Formats: sequence, C-alpha cells, structure tokens
Amino acid sequence: MATVTTLSDPYANFLLAPRPGLGVCQRCFNLTDGYDLCFACEHGGDSIDVIAPISYSVAGEQLHHALAGYKRGSMDWMRTLTRQLAAVLWRHLALHEACIAEAAGVARFTQVATVPSGTASRNPPHPLEEIVGTLIEPTRVRHVQLLRRTAHPVPMHSFSADRFAATSELHGEPVLLIDDTWTTGANAQSAAATLKKAGAGPVAVVVIGRHLNRDWGENDRRLSALPTPFDWNRCVCCGPEGGRDALEPASAPPGVEHATPVLPGDR
Repeated sequence: MATVTTLSDPYANFLLAPRPGLGVCQRCFNLTDGYDLCFACEHGGDSIDVIAPISYSVAGEQLHHALAGYKRGSMDWMRTLTRQLAAVLWRHLALHEACIAEAAGVARFTQVATVPSGTASRNPPHPLEEIVGTLIEPTRVRHVQLLRRTAHPVPMHSFSADRFAATSELHGEPVLLIDDTWTTGANAQSAAATLKKAGAGPVAVVVIGRHLNRDWGENDRRLSALPTPFDWNRCVCCGPEGGRDALEPASAPPGVEHATPVLPGDR
C-alpha cells in the first residue's frame, strides 16, 4: 500500500526548502545579489498575494528531472512520478495550507485551481490537474478549472493577462493556485492577474519547485548551506512552531475529511 508518507519520504533527501532572508527575492525566493526583488519579479506582474514554493528545483538535479519527467516519457515512468509528486504536494498542503492562508489574510481557500500550461501546443488535460483534482485529498473537492489558455500570442516567460481567460466570474473568493515549476513566474502571475480581473479575492500560489541554476553567481554555495534533510514541518510561511503532523485529522482544511493518507487506487 503506497501511502503519502512512503511515497514522499525519499524526496526529503534532495528537496531544498527556500527561506526568506538577505539576498532572497521577497516575492518568489529566487537567490539575488542582495536585491529585495529578482529581475523577473521587478519587471513582471504582481497579482499574487503569497508565493509559497515547496522546494528549490535545481537544474539537472533530481527534483528538476521529476518535474520534467511526470509530463513526458514512458507511461509507467510518468505514472510513478505523478504519484510521488502528488504525495509531496498532499503532505505539504496538509501541514501548511493553514500557514499560507494566514499569510494571504484569509481563513481558508474556498477554491483551488491549477496554472494552465503556458505552451499553446500542449493540449489538456495537464497531469497537474489529475494531481490536484483527483489524487490528493486536501484539494480534490475544491478543485475548479477556473482558467483556460487563450490563443493570444505571448512570448515564453513573459507576463501577460491575455495569456489566460477565466472560465467564470468570481465574487471575492480566495483562490489557491497550484503550479509545478516556477522559473520566471510569468505563467502564475498571468494566471493570477486573470483571476483578479474576474473578481477573485486574495490569490496564493503553491509551487512544487522554484527553478534555480546552481552555477549562477553564488547559488552553489548558498544552496549547499541550506539545512538537510528537508523538514516537512517547515514552510516559507511558517511561524516558529512550524506545521502540524500531516497525519492528524485536524491538519485537513475545514470541510475536507482527512482519511488515512493513501493515494486513490492503492487501497
């Protein structure tokens, strides 16, 4: 029986948790040369109220390969990685969604959506939709397809509120957006701008991997200084006490029954 814990535990060996501080972008946790904001955040959108990456995704390393491989490759390999990444996201949200909601100034997120692919040629459904809408319990009953990719031509890694369109009007509802990888943040910022235009309240983004290159500037030294192994009880929004036990029923969002954390199909 593949539980959330058994599937996500091995990832603690290579996840690298971002932490706020000097030389860390105050929005997206990119590593900077002492600036408050990285170049992309300084020149891109600012519609996201809270950006909460689970881990850095270092180019060419294990999380980077997992986040690329779950979308392409052999079906068996894609399925394995999809379930592993679902377990990582489930475990993180069970522990820390309350922290992220507090940082966004809301009691809870009533709707959960995914950031559509920024590549017009990639047809839905995106495997992230399966993770958020089917596989993981903390989000599946609140998952709504709030966004669709438009045909409007937008260069890669460029912010544009025309990249996506809202599928319905919103009336101040707080939205939790889930994305797999943050590189420049253009997709997520574009998605959040579309949601705000459609009437959304606070928008927070949880991203599995915040992409970095180890060979840029002092990144190697600074990444090597991050504590290991990964501490599931801490997130970028945590107070001093950290998160709660992911297996406690109280750790589920209000209104969501938190059963024994087993991914669907493994019972």
